[in-house]
Amino acid sequence: MTLKWLEWAKEMQAISQAGLEYTKDVYDKERFEQLRELSITIMQEYTGEGNEMIRTLFASETGYQTPKVDVRGVIFQDGKLLLVKEKADGAWALPGGWADVGLSPSEVVVKEVKEEAGYEVRAVRLLAVLDKKFHNHPPSAFHVYKMFIQCDITGGSAGVGTETSAVGFFHKDELPPLSEERNTKEQLQRIFEFENNPHLPIWLD
Repeated sequence: MTLKWLEWAKEMQAISQAGLEYTKDVYDKERFEQLRELSITIMQEYTGEGNEMIRTLFASETGYQTPKVDVRGVIFQDGKLLLVKEKADGAWALPGGWADVGLSPSEVVVKEVKEEAGYEVRAVRLLAVLDKKFHNHPPSAFHVYKMFIQCDITGGSAGVGTETSAVGFFHKDELPPLSEERNTKEQLQRIFEFENNPHLPIWLD
């Protein structure tokens, strides 16, 4: 369920950030700064996090605000899907993370799989581009687009990274507890359909 206060705070933050970037009027700048402070206050009130932490994570960017991009690697082996265990929450996810400036989505997924799962891969197919708000993820301070890219293993071996503690392949009906911040059961169940039907169109929403 969408939390209205969270959506309002995010929208206020986006409006204030764009206003601070483009306004030439000193009084308008003051108003946009007040609007940003109000968005921070709302986040602080409902999350219980400290003011400076929220300012750093939620309201520290400049320029016109755009969605963040989360890139996930999809790797099948003998009908099983590669997942990594996240140290952050002890649950499992497709290897991946935030897109890096200067890298293409394919380059990001290759880097992330190597760092989190130990395998060398090549990106072969875009499976899905999803807006996180349409799926059953926990509430997030950011507007996020999620990209799922199928990869083939070309080398390396299973190995953990700084953010992961285990690596494994899982059948569709034997998925471990999932890191729902990163991927949901419904998403992975849908992803398995691509393994059985390589002609499925890109999943877009």
